Amino acid sequence: PGQDMRKHVIMTLLDTEQSYVESLRTLMQGYMKPLKQPENSLLCDPSLVDEIFDQIPELLEHHEQFLEQIHDCVQNWHEKQKVGDLLVQSFSKDVLVNIYSAYIDNFLNAKDAVRIAKEARPAFMKFLEQSMRENKEKQALSDLMIKPVQRIPRYELLVKDLLKHTPEDHPDHPFLIDAQRNIKQVAERINKGMKSAEEVERNARIVQEIESHIEGMEDLQAPLRRFLRQEMVVEVKAVGGKKDRSFFLFTDLLVCTTLKRKSGSLRRSSMSLYTAASVIDTASKYKLLWKLPLEDVDIVKGASQATNRESIQKSICRLDEDLSTLGQVSKLSETLSFPHQSLDDVIKDLMAAIHRELAEKQSLSFSMAFPPNKVELSTTKADGTESFIFEFPNPDARLGFEQAFEDAKKKLASSKNCLDPEFLKAIPIMKTRSGMQFSCASPSHGNPESSHEVWVCNSDGYVGQVCLLSIRKEPTVEACIAVCSARILCIASVPGLKRVYSCFFPPSPHRGRERAEPVGSPSSEPMPAQPEDAGPQPCLHISISGSSLELSEPVDGGNRELVPFDSDDTDDESSPSPSGTLQSQASHSTISSSFGNEEIPSCKEATAETTSSEEEQEPGFMPITGTYSQNRHGESPTDGRALRRSSRGSFTRGSLEDLLSLDPEAHQSSMWLGTEDGCIHVYQSSDNIRNRKNSMKMQHAAAVMCILYLDNQVFVSLANGELIAYQREAGRFWDPQNSKSLSLGSPGSPITKMVAVAGKLWCGCQNRVIVLNTTTLAQEHTLQVGQDGGRSVTCMVSAGTGVWVALQSSAQVRLYHPTSYEQLAEADITPPVHKMLAGSDAIIRQHKAACLRITALLACKDLLWIGTSAGVVLTLAVSPKAAPVLVGLSQGHTGHVRFLTAIELPDGFDVLFPLP
Repeated sequence: PGQDMRKHVIMTLLDTEQSYVESLRTLMQGYMKPLKQPENSLLCDPSLVDEIFDQIPELLEHHEQFLEQIHDCVQNWHEKQKVGDLLVQSFSKDVLVNIYSAYIDNFLNAKDAVRIAKEARPAFMKFLEQSMRENKEKQALSDLMIKPVQRIPRYELLVKDLLKHTPEDHPDHPFLIDAQRNIKQVAERINKGMKSAEEVERNARIVQEIESHIEGMEDLQAPLRRFLRQEMVVEVKAVGGKKDRSFFLFTDLLVCTTLKRKSGSLRRSSMSLYTAASVIDTASKYKLLWKLPLEDVDIVKGASQATNRESIQKSICRLDEDLSTLGQVSKLSETLSFPHQSLDDVIKDLMAAIHRELAEKQSLSFSMAFPPNKVELSTTKADGTESFIFEFPNPDARLGFEQAFEDAKKKLASSKNCLDPEFLKAIPIMKTRSGMQFSCASPSHGNPESSHEVWVCNSDGYVGQVCLLSIRKEPTVEACIAVCSARILCIASVPGLKRVYSCFFPPSPHRGRERAEPVGSPSSEPMPAQPEDAGPQPCLHISISGSSLELSEPVDGGNRELVPFDSDDTDDESSPSPSGTLQSQASHSTISSSFGNEEIPSCKEATAETTSSEEEQEPGFMPITGTYSQNRHGESPTDGRALRRSSRGSFTRGSLEDLLSLDPEAHQSSMWLGTEDGCIHVYQSSDNIRNRKNSMKMQHAAAVMCILYLDNQVFVSLANGELIAYQREAGRFWDPQNSKSLSLGSPGSPITKMVAVAGKLWCGCQNRVIVLNTTTLAQEHTLQVGQDGGRSVTCMVSAGTGVWVALQSSAQVRLYHPTSYEQLAEADITPPVHKMLAGSDAIIRQHKAACLRITALLACKDLLWIGTSAGVVLTLAVSPKAAPVLVGLSQGHTGHVRFLTAIELPDGFDVLFPLP
């Protein structure tokens, strides 16, 4: 009987899946494809067709495969037949979750598109009626569109029934348990997305309708702006009596309008959830008086009110004194024998003006005898402070408004202080060729004159260009230089050896043993820690949009801040011009150069070309003189050999001649550029690149995917799956022949991302992360990211609490523990991105949601920065306790965010540099 019931449930699954697939086919064959035909273009706008049927082809393709698998399972039915493995395989794929999430996010937009099409074209309505009659189930378009929303809960019920009739010792039981968990997670995410999408859509529509109801109101819609409440009030004016007013309170804005009631009473409809009629009185007429950001408005309370009343009383006293003085002046003028009519006229006019001012002040003083239903608002403007007094219908209404107002201000201040860096500036970068796209960027860790530069790389597939961005006084583009004839895929800043000045102290006669003390910094870490007493430093956030960079203010003013940059590139490779960015600004930089005639070595093995540095070098070793005593045998404790500290911090013994013969180039930092044609270009300074002088070129057999400096080694991953570790001997510059090679991947699955985590090297290969020991290059651990082996790791950064990882074409970012490797958290960018795009045109929302993915990650101070394919930049507060909350920055891009990077600001950097 149990087996019969199992087969019965499986047959139910097969039947319902067949019906679901038929519904999806009807949507495709009966509705979407006919509307896509050129002859039917007049029935419905093509952009609306795309929005109505968004994700339907993808859903159909997935479920046709699943239906075929279930059909084969039924055809080959036996007592130990498993179906849970098919469910696990199907519902553990990130791609399926993304498809359903995108469909849910777009569902209300799709319904809205159907409504718009019906209203715009009566012929479209006739087409829908005819199509409904012709399909087998006689189902309307709206009935078919709701099917994907209802399908996932149906799977939950079927798996639950299967588990009831499957013994625990059956081989299918553990698979069904896993399938139940996976389907439940998918259902929860879809339900959450549905609720979030409905809420966002409702808020956007309400704000849009409120804007249409207020005469003179423009640009009310904004990302994350929500309507909170409406209040009918009376403004108490010193002159002119009382006036009816209406408040519209939003999460970041207070709007005051005139009020003309038609019916004389407040009427709100509860019939519609998606219109302004459900929250405001739509029967009345409104005209805009003013709208002010909540940051600029305050409720005057307590001591402030008393201070205002006291100030008004003092003004009244001064005006009384002025009137008395003018009375005396008038009497004195009467004693003049010379004609004084003009003086009398001036005195009369002045007394009349003082009487008017006195009447206003006395009226205001009377009105400020505050009953419990009055509120005074003060706002700060460029020309001073202005006050308004409003009277509410009753004390409860006043109290409710005050509470909502203060709560909104607190939330707004909290979000701005913690999660919303302020945008400051866009920095245009001139494109020397059409179709140039940003690819990567890195700050320079070089000499003082070049340590405050960012190298920004862009390419068009034929020429690789580096733009030098200086951050010394204010961000400026100093040069744009073509460096190679291939796309630049990656860039890394590699620090030079620290200059270490050592001296030897011979043994004290009292202790009779050696004692060595290094003077100066003993280590050569790439990012040295700042002194604890370092004062607050200014911090900016900079982003690049198309042909321009954007500069933003910091999250906080902690010790020695870093400046995050982000970039996007709105041009396709076929784009004829660099226009079309969010900020379409002309370039302020006219510095450019053509690509020099350099020959790139064709040898597949690593070759090197070195040029001597033209910069003056300091001595590699500077002895510090001092007196010392010899031991009783008269021997030097080291037999004429000095001690030095190597770049790894350990002491090595070498002759004084060895120490004095340190290669000066070893102290110079360098920039390593990896290209699509397998070449690594090494530059020792920005002067070298300006003069087109490579310090070194290394040619490889495959494209250079990424470069990372760690533990005095430079790790390079190639597109053929090879990992190369370049090493340098103490006191020497990098030697291209001194390297180790390791095959971790394959030509089809190379190492796509590397990051340093707790002294280990994490390598992303397909959907796996391989943890390497940097000394032995031995694999210490492998962890799997997600279930889809077809997606590779594209973004990975180390933050305080762990490592954040994102996969190719994925909208999820996952957090892993740095030592236990367990997954700690997961965040989906879809809901916050959807909120940021809520005010955009429908076709833009549909296009950006269809291919939404994470394109860049950056950990800077206490924030994780996330760049997306939609051009939206998100931030996430990195906290070990709080759940991840993603917040979108108000300043976005038109195209993909190509990179995020950070730079340390120079001392004395002025954040208040001239803004455009």
